[in-house]
Amino acid sequence: MAVEIPALSAVIARLPDPRINLAAYGGIIFPLALIIEAPVIMLLAASVALSKDWASYQKIRRFMLAAGAILTGVHLLIAFTPLYDVLVGQIMGVPPEIIEPGRVGLRIMTPWTWAIAYRRFNQGVLIRFGHSNTIALGTLVRLSVDALVLSVGYSIGSLPGVVVGATAQALGVTAEAIYTGIRVQPVLRNELRLAPQLKPLTWRGFAAFYIPLALTTVLILLWQPISSAALSRMNLALASLATWQVMAGFTFMVRSPGIAYNEVVVAMLDRAGSFPALRRYTTRLFFITGAIHLLLAATPLARLWFEGVSALPPDLSILARTGFWLALPLTSVTVLQSFYQGAILHNKHTRAIPESVIVFLITVLILLGAGLTWGQAIPGLYLAIGSFVAANLTQTGWLYLRSKPSLKRLDI
Repeated sequence: MAVEIPALSAVIARLPDPRINLAAYGGIIFPLALIIEAPVIMLLAASVALSKDWASYQKIRRFMLAAGAILTGVHLLIAFTPLYDVLVGQIMGVPPEIIEPGRVGLRIMTPWTWAIAYRRFNQGVLIRFGHSNTIALGTLVRLSVDALVLSVGYSIGSLPGVVVGATAQALGVTAEAIYTGIRVQPVLRNELRLAPQLKPLTWRGFAAFYIPLALTTVLILLWQPISSAALSRMNLALASLATWQVMAGFTFMVRSPGIAYNEVVVAMLDRAGSFPALRRYTTRLFFITGAIHLLLAATPLARLWFEGVSALPPDLSILARTGFWLALPLTSVTVLQSFYQGAILHNKHTRAIPESVIVFLITVLILLGAGLTWGQAIPGLYLAIGSFVAANLTQTGWLYLRSKPSLKRLDI
């Protein structure tokens, strides 16, 4: 899945007005689409942890359908009413030249939220019952649709990059959701329906488990529009916004093993004797992913990626490569975050997770505020990445402290 954003960016960079369209996509469309869908992102973790019997599955499914419909309504309200101008033009304060391209792309992305909710909920069931290979196949479906749309858009050559990118992403995630819905049906019939009935999942119990997770995601993804608003007010605003999503997409691709590790930890800790193996694997993954990031940053591979694959001009490539260096600690730290967070989720002490995100946001706001006040000579991209890295470090420290009781129980 991490390949998607770099692929979109590479095509947008080769279409008309690349700086404007890259900035609109990375500064408006993707951040707003993410923050709207934020409350349903953790349906994957909830479904993995709680879809243990048919009654629990049905209860979570009802929540998924309602939440998906409500949030799609919010998306429509922002994309198709004057609320967009207030939010993007006044509150976020983005450069005026990217406001209209951002509006067009956000409207195209309307199916995004409901498709994400449906897909992640059913993926949780598949993971719960040992069918994680289906997740990879679903990602291939999504990327295939992305590739088809991007190829058509690139071959036409005259379409705005935001139109091509948003169409590819909206259709890709919808196709993946449909595929996941089809593949989950045999699991529902032959495995979940036959699973023994456990203690009934109450709405109160589900809320106690899920609300902290949803709040966590909302808070963590607030970073996206906050960073866009900050970059829009910093040095080299348009260049930083145009480079941000390209650099962040490449970083996300390198971090993806650590990001996916959270659901692995949640699922595997249910198995007796798994903790020592997971602890050893965490150490290995920490060093391996960090070494890969270092190799990419320290060799011509980064330049090859940003100029050859992503088609950034030399000035934006320099920004991206320096930002990628600054993001180096993120890759290894993500592995630790997933490990500590997975242990917390396993023991259902989910309050610790939004606490850690509050620590993250406080750090981000302090550092971005300092950058806006005293860092006007520094490119905004560097200040944003530095703030994000420091915030992740403080968040990981908090997760470690709050996970220690869970880790001690697992180590018995």
